[in-house]
This record gives sequence, structure tokens and C-alpha cells, in this order.
Amino acid sequence: MAEDLRLVELTLFCQSTDQSAGIVRDLICVKTHLLNLKVGSARGPTGEAPPVLISISIPCDVSGATISDNLSRSIDHASIHTVLFNTLPTRHYTSLEALADYAGNLVLQTSKEVSEVHIELAQVDLSSVVDSISLETTCARDGVLRTGRFVLKNLRCLTSIGSEPLQRHTFCFDVTIQKNMDLSHPFDARALAESLERDFEESSFSTLEALTNFVAKQVLLALGQADDVVTVVGGSPNALTPGDSTQLKITRCLADFPEEHIASNDRTNCSSSCVSLADLLASVLPNISTLTPKHTVAIALGSNLGDRFANIETALRLIEQPNQLLANMDADVAVSVINTSFMYETAPMYVTDQPRFANCACLIETNLEPRTLLRLLKKIETTVGRVPSIQNGPRAVDLDILLYDREIIDTRPEDQRETLDNLVEELVVPHPRIAEREFVLRPLADMIPEFVHPVHKKSIRTLLDDVIRQSNIDFPMLKVIPFADYPITEIRQLPGIDQVPSMGKYWSTRCSNDIQRPTKVRLMATLNATPDSFSDGSVNNTLSAALTYAATSVRAGADIIDIGGYSTRPGAAFVSPEEECQRVVPVIQAIRSHEDQDVSSALISIDTFRWEVAEAAVLAGANCINDVYSFTGPEYPLTEASAEHLLKMREVARKLAVPVVLMHSRGDAGSNKDYNHYKGGVQEGVRVELGERVEAIIKGKGGVRRWFIIVDPGIGFSKTVEANCALLREASLMIANTARNPLAGYPQLIGSSRKSFLGTILERPDIDGTYKGRKTQPKERGWATTATVACAVQQGASVVRVHDVQDMRDVVAVASAVWSFC
Repeated sequence: MAEDLRLVELTLFCQSTDQSAGIVRDLICVKTHLLNLKVGSARGPTGEAPPVLISISIPCDVSGATISDNLSRSIDHASIHTVLFNTLPTRHYTSLEALADYAGNLVLQTSKEVSEVHIELAQVDLSSVVDSISLETTCARDGVLRTGRFVLKNLRCLTSIGSEPLQRHTFCFDVTIQKNMDLSHPFDARALAESLERDFEESSFSTLEALTNFVAKQVLLALGQADDVVTVVGGSPNALTPGDSTQLKITRCLADFPEEHIASNDRTNCSSSCVSLADLLASVLPNISTLTPKHTVAIALGSNLGDRFANIETALRLIEQPNQLLANMDADVAVSVINTSFMYETAPMYVTDQPRFANCACLIETNLEPRTLLRLLKKIETTVGRVPSIQNGPRAVDLDILLYDREIIDTRPEDQRETLDNLVEELVVPHPRIAEREFVLRPLADMIPEFVHPVHKKSIRTLLDDVIRQSNIDFPMLKVIPFADYPITEIRQLPGIDQVPSMGKYWSTRCSNDIQRPTKVRLMATLNATPDSFSDGSVNNTLSAALTYAATSVRAGADIIDIGGYSTRPGAAFVSPEEECQRVVPVIQAIRSHEDQDVSSALISIDTFRWEVAEAAVLAGANCINDVYSFTGPEYPLTEASAEHLLKMREVARKLAVPVVLMHSRGDAGSNKDYNHYKGGVQEGVRVELGERVEAIIKGKGGVRRWFIIVDPGIGFSKTVEANCALLREASLMIANTARNPLAGYPQLIGSSRKSFLGTILERPDIDGTYKGRKTQPKERGWATTATVACAVQQGASVVRVHDVQDMRDVVAVASAVWSFC
């Protein structure tokens, strides 16, 4: 295939070129034929990933190169081709849209002269249902995919037409779909083709017109978007070859099927919980009106002296207390933190001989004017402990206004604006050095990647890409999760805010646009202080046994102990919050009092979905909350009670400032396993449903800091065996850095240890019947767990939750060594 990949075709359309009118009619076409790329879960008839045909066209003006024959006036299409050839096969793409997005941005990054890229992709040899699926779209310099055109070539369906309904024939169609690109909800054309095949199994029609119209209608109802347009070209059996028979071509949109459209919306727009979580939250939150207009402001926070993460948390809490810090403020002054970025550890810039920084950013809503807001931030710096130092030198905390709405502000006299050496007590917005600072752009891109900089006229995402390409920093930025130290031993009360715990420990993850990999895969040991857990009920439910397990696990290499007092297995007995506390709090206190310092200082997670238990456990010494219901409680479908539960859990987690593991589930672990109404199946279902909860937890006034969130796809909870395998196999896609993915970039925990789906797999006989399968108890699934843990490491999981720490430590060590070089 290499010879095909080297083919570069230069096609020039120069006739009637009118440069004065800005019309460009020249194209450079870079064609790469039949790359074996992994796109989604698509497999061909042989079980291999179907090959993808790729063609890139670059609109340009070649007149300079044609006249001068000067290489510097030409687009370096050879470099573009080489980059595509070397880079595209190294990744797994969630969809054709994701592949188009990556390929387009790859070309734009390779050649600054290119302003937009036209992309044509085609998957061939897919299945017996359709010959090929292709996508044509355009990627612009702002990094956004434009409207795309999907084509299903030779879509086949078995049905009957006319007076002989029992006589069924295969009819063939070309289906063209014009739709808006949405990377967070990719179009699964293969699944659509297969669902159409099922629709035709019981169908019969009197006319070709009715059959063709039915195809258009079913496609539009599956898409469910009012702007989508479908064109169907069809004929009688195997009759797309001209001259074989009559053909019919129709074009339709959803407006042509009003009754079916309404019914479809009732089905598909209704999520699995019937009412969206956002609507439920709106129904239980008080209706707050403001008398003064609000501004949205982006603020950068940094610290490299003292307790860096606690300093930043303190500053964030003080931001919301302007009346406590500034004199003579109006009563209706308001400042609310409504979003935060991830937290990063970064190398110092400009003055490099100093400690590494903790850096992040937040968005606030406020009615403070810029100068007053600047005064507030300076007062916060002093309150936290910043003292005068050299410019760009060490500081306890540093707060900078990066953006204030879309305004351009410079408070200096006009004759003093030529340099950046006179900014003391002055304000320049947007911050003048945003475009050169990765440690500012990354946090902003976490929150507002598509925001267009008012001065540079580029999106934050594009500015970040520009900086990364030019970066030569030895120490890369690391994404970090800080852990609070509990119980609190040192009291430092500041005006108007809750006590901020010290934060001495943290975990880190490398920043990457590919599979996100932690600097170390962490082991979470599972300590069930219960009499009825599925795997080890009644084993560790005495204080001495629990303490022995904790100490043994820490010495074997556990990074955190997850203590639970309420089994979530199907049919488990109800446990009151009081009894749950009585089971877990003494265990936590005993660990904190252990004579071995390694054990007494170990990180502890509390496995609970109740705010009372979470609060009591953390105050007793836990450092993290692990919630199998991601703050919404056990009710399913979600109700107003679920929304109220979320708000209370969010309040407790925000006040305690601890990491939280948010797991996807749907009520009872053994129920609610149907994800068919999601076009992307279980992957899309988990991403949408868990993403909705994460967004509700981190955004808005009172939200939990983004850097405290760890996501868990909920292996074994409300999923079939096949769905669990799919989630494990493609776990990296759940947190992939694709546009509009609500889970993009979050560290991920995988908990598959000893679960029942492994037992189901082990019961299955071999395909040739030589092995009949065997029944297993949870404790007998160690080797099966090993396979899933190795898979989780390969997929970039940050944490694996296990029972057998010693054995799984070896698995993680070897798997990490194997995959760390990928």
C-alpha cells in the first residue's frame, strides 16, 4: 500500500481566476489511498478494521509559484503528505468526523499558508448491508468542522413491491445526508444502515415511490435534526447501473414528515431519565434575579510557595467575598465562580530558578467594574500571603484578569503603552502575554476553547496549538489532582470562608492530545466493611480484619484505600446512614491511628452516595469521595429528588475540597441495560449521561473544582456483558480530547475487579466446544481481572480499583512499562 500513499496529485483550476475579487479556483489535492485506520468500532466482513480512502484538497492561489517557479511561493504539499502518512495510522478515531477533524487540523498545523482544508473520507468493505460510507467536509483555520455530506453507497434492503408481497427482492439505494458536524455526537452511518435493514424485514410496498420515501423518512427520523437534508436515489433489484431499470431520486427534510418528527422527538430527545438533569436542577433551584448586569471574567491563578493548592483554593473562596475584603462596597455587589479549569503543575517561565508552579484558571460572573475587580484580586493576594518580590518571581498566589467579557482595556496613558514594563497598579485586558503562555492557554482551553481572542482574532484552542508547536520546555505541563489532608489539625480561619485543608499530596497525568496517560497508574484497594458485598462480604467487616487488609494493601503498593459500608450489589439489604457511618468511620480512625506511618498517612476514599456519610468520613480522615451514582442518588429515572441530592452532595464536596470519583450507573446495578436509543450505543450513552452529571457538578455557582473530578464508566453497573467489554476495549474514547466531549481530559478510574460479567464470560464454552466453560466465585476471577486491568492500563486509565493489590501491582507495573512508550 505504500506506493498508493506516496501519490500526490496537483490539480490546477486557473481559468477565470479573479484575484481582485478574492476568488480562489486553484486546488492542491493530496490523495492517500486505503489506509488501514481504526475508526470507531467498525469492522469489515473479515473482522478487521475496514480500510479508509482519504483525499485532502487545499484551496489556494498558485499564481505566485506558477509565475516565479519559486519554492518559497508554493505550499509544501510533500510535507503535508508525509505528516498525514506518518501520523494518521498511529491513532484510533471515534468516528469519521473525528478522523476528518484530526486530519484537517494536522494539515493546518503543518502549513501556516493553508486557511482551510477540504476532506473526503470513505470506509469501504464494511458489510453486506452497504458497500461504502463516505464523508466530505471542510476544516477551517478556527479548527471547526463545517457542514458535512455523508454518502451511503449501494445500501441494500430486502423487501417486496407490487402485487406479490411474498416475493422479496433486494433493492439498492444511494443515500446522501447533508448535516452539521458535531464531534460530541458523531453520526454512526453503519449502525443506521443496519437498523434500516431491520426496518425492511417486515415491510412491503406497492410502489417504488413509497419505498424510496420510506428510506428517506427512516434516515431523517434516526438523525432527528431539523436542518438535516437527505437525498435518496434508488431503483428496482440491484438496479443502480444505468439502463438496468427505472430509478427514482427524492430529497426530503424532517419538515416533510411532521407527525413522525413529533413522535420521534418524543422518543429520541427524551433521555434515559426522561427529563434532563438540567431541567430537574432548574426546578429545584431558587429563582434568583439580579438588579445589575453581570460580566463574565476569566482569571488566572498561580502559586509556587507554601501549600500551593490550598493557596489557590483559599483565593477562589475569597473571590466570592468582596464585601469582606473591600471597604465601602454596595450591598448588591456579587462575584460567583461559575467554572474552573483543570489544575496543572508547570515549569517556571522567564525566571526559571524557582519552584514549579501550580496553575489554573476560573470563570466568574460579577457586577464589579474592571478596576474594582483588580483591587479585589490584589487584596486577596495579600490576604493569602503574597509579599513583594522580583517580577515573575516566587509568590504564594498570583491572580490575573485574562479576559473581561470581550472588552479591550488599557488603563495606562496612551503615551505609555508601547512596552509592558509599567503595569503596576494598571490593567491591560486581554492579558498582554496570553498568546505566549501555555500555562494560561491550557486552563482557558479547558473552559472556553472556542472563545475568539478580541485582539489576536484566533480561538483559544488555536492559540494553544500555536504555542505547543513552538514549545521547547524541558518540563512539560502536568495535570494534577490535589488531595486534602484530613482530619484537619491546624486551624487558619479567614474572613467569610470555610476552613481550607492543607493539600500535601497530589497525582499527576501527562497533557496529551492522544491517549491520556498518568505519570503512574494508581491502585485503589477495595475494603468492604460490610457483611454482604458480592466479593468479600463478611471478610473485612470487623475492625481488626479491616485494619489488617488496609495495612497489607498499603505495604503491597496500594495508592489509596476505598472503604465502603453499603453494598451496591443487586438485592443488597438497606442500610441507614447512621449504620453506614458506624461501619466506616471507626475503620478510617483506626487507619489514621496506625503505628506504621505509611499506613496512617495513606490516602483513603469513602465509597458512599450519601452526603452525611461522605462528610463524616472525610472529617474523620478520608481524602476522597467515591460515588457510584455520581451525586444523583439511587433513584432511576432521575427525579427532582435526584437533583436535590446532587446539590447537597455538591455542596459538601465543594466545602471539603476533596477529589470525587463520579461513576455512571442507572439505579440498580443489574437493571436498565438498554442503550439502543443512543446512536453510538453504550459508549455514547455513558458519555452523555455521565457528562451531563459532571457538567452539573462543576459548572455554575457552588460547583466543584474541575481538577477534583475523576470519572468512572461504571463497568458492571447497568451494562450487558458485551457493553462492559466495549467500554473496557475503548475506554480512552470516553475521555478523548475531542470537541464538545463533556468528559474530555478527565482522569479515569476503571473498576472491573471480580465482577459478575467476568464470571459470565468464563462460563462460556470455546468456539469449537473443546472447553465447556466453568462457573466461578468472585474470588476465583483473579486471572480474569488481570486481563481487564492490563486493558485499562493500555487505555490510559489513571486509577484501577482492585481487591488483590499484590497481584495487580505486578500487572500494572508490567502493563505500564509496555504501554508507556506508545
